[in-house]
Amino acid sequence: MAIEREKFYECEVKRRRVRAAGGYESFWKVKPITVALEDNDTEFRCMSCGGAVKVFKRRSEDGPATHIEHKLKSDSEYCAAGMYFLKATDGREPRPSASPVR
Repeated sequence: MAIEREKFYECEVKRRRVRAAGGYESFWKVKPITVALEDNDTEFRCMSCGGAVKVFKRRSEDGPATHIEHKLKSDSEYCAAGMYFLKATDGREPRPSASPVR
């Protein structure tokens, strides 16, 4: 029996831009995972809850597409896009991650 896994194909990546007052500031930009990897981005987070995610790259033509999954089950349980949240039947409300990536 195959294990059902959560798969997201877009996430937020950390970028930098020049501030009007000088110097740089960080901001989060939504990108498809494949584009983020092509752009050599290194910091990723869930675009729904801001939680930490793991990147899974496509290893073969027959394998799953490049995607991300929540690192913590607790993030998936309360993220509006998380697999465990979507399967829950207890009427829980979505909330931001308890340990968001900043």
